[in-house]
Amino acid sequence: MKLYDCHLAPNPRRVRIFMAEKGVTCEKVEINIVKGENLHEDYLAVNPRGLVPTLVLDDGTPLDEAPAICRYLEEVHPAPPLMGTDPVSKARIAARERHMEFDGMGAAAEVFRNSFPGFAKRGLPGPDGVFEAIPELAQRGAVRVQAFYDRLNRALGTCQFVAGDTFSLADITALCAVDFATSAARTPIPNACKNLQRWHEVVSARPSASA
Repeated sequence: MKLYDCHLAPNPRRVRIFMAEKGVTCEKVEINIVKGENLHEDYLAVNPRGLVPTLVLDDGTPLDEAPAICRYLEEVHPAPPLMGTDPVSKARIAARERHMEFDGMGAAAEVFRNSFPGFAKRGLPGPDGVFEAIPELAQRGAVRVQAFYDRLNRALGTCQFVAGDTFSLADITALCAVDFATSAARTPIPNACKNLQRWHEVVSARPSASA
């Protein structure tokens, strides 16, 4: 397998952490999205949407979108289970993972895409046209990040991990969202969010977090 990766971006990190938890390794090709390498013809031949990550299987089959790649890896390498073990836990983890993606990752991306000078003409990802950054969206994104922190902090007051008492894909996406928000979106975890701070310290200490 070959993973088209980008250490600057949170979505490829989701796959790297997932693979590390599974003990799966593969060849990696670094794609610098700030420099626009994801929009070069050679990468668009791999993924016409120009997004990372993309996992190319040994038979040449390309898989894109972090959740879909993780689903493939879960099916091929079921232990340890990171996407549930029964219908209820599978559904709950899937729902919570989407919450982390849309509420957290999406909010942080809204800040970053609309405030980072290098993306002034690339307010949205992908190769289709030019989308100007909109500063007002960065302001809205910052408010969304705070709401995400508050909501996640409340949820973590009743369970150890994002989707219950077991570490899962939902925690991986949440970690990547929080770290992206604190770094690229420059929105740190509020001091009042003690549950979130506790959880973040625990999951950041896992060896996979440095993948």
